[in-house]
Amino acid sequence: MRRSLALCAAMILAVAGCGGSPGGDDRGGDVLRIGYQRFGGLSLVKARGDAPGVEWSLFESGPALTEAIKAGAIDIGQTGEAPPIFAAAAKTPFVIAATGAPSPKSEAVLVKASRGYKSFADLRGRTIALNKGSNVHWLLVKLLEANGMTLRDVTVKYLKPAEGRPAFDNDQVDAWIIWDPYFALAEQPGVRVLADATGLANNREYLLVAKDSAEKKTEQIKTFLATYEKTTAWGIAHPAERAKVLAPELKIDEATTERALARAAQPVAPLTPAVGDELQAIADGFTELDLIPGRVDVRSLIDTRFSGAAQ
Repeated sequence: MRRSLALCAAMILAVAGCGGSPGGDDRGGDVLRIGYQRFGGLSLVKARGDAPGVEWSLFESGPALTEAIKAGAIDIGQTGEAPPIFAAAAKTPFVIAATGAPSPKSEAVLVKASRGYKSFADLRGRTIALNKGSNVHWLLVKLLEANGMTLRDVTVKYLKPAEGRPAFDNDQVDAWIIWDPYFALAEQPGVRVLADATGLANNREYLLVAKDSAEKKTEQIKTFLATYEKTTAWGIAHPAERAKVLAPELKIDEATTERALARAAQPVAPLTPAVGDELQAIADGFTELDLIPGRVDVRSLIDTRFSGAAQ
């Protein structure tokens, strides 16, 4: 399972501009501009060519993707549960159009087995790397809470995935909290999973739509969401074929792809008020920790006009 650093870097350093270029701040005319991450559900739609005519832009993480929404560069993007909250706090105009079922096993705390850490509590006083404002940021908060610790008990080093992997490999940090497929790529001999999000965080995927695009491209977005749901369902029903299709897109081998997808890929879930409550609780938690500047009303971002389009 050893992958070369060059191969990993080729995968995780790629940013926007795959399969089409973003339009300007006029929301791209009549063309839907989709922001995706290598491993999100949208990547399968792209890899299968199920949405011809759209423009695709690749992002390394959710926070980078929400910045593109704010800049008017994309219409739709897929992130984890924390980026929408940080984006709302930054006054990014967007709505939440769809979500997926929980995927708690697809994000985890990784440590070197040689360090001897047996539980998350052993990381008291240690340095932990993670991507600021991403889904794993909330996992850190919940892990600290579950172990009677606070942010003052650890040193947090905010690193993007492309920075986190070499820092972890070279023992510059004691632990790395990361999501798939970076998680799967890092599962090398000598690497131990200290904890995942089971029982702590749902780790859902969310489809975000720029507010202006939601008004101007409502029917196009509904059509795209229906395609997204159909493709997602196909992938879940055909895991081996899904891995074969996605491996070239991810630039990793099929075995690693299939292992990561087995814990990460989930069906589209109903966008209910309970989902809004779930996100609001996370937002309130970030506010209490002064990780975002003041309270944000995330519940109000749930856009029911798209209900059923991807369900």
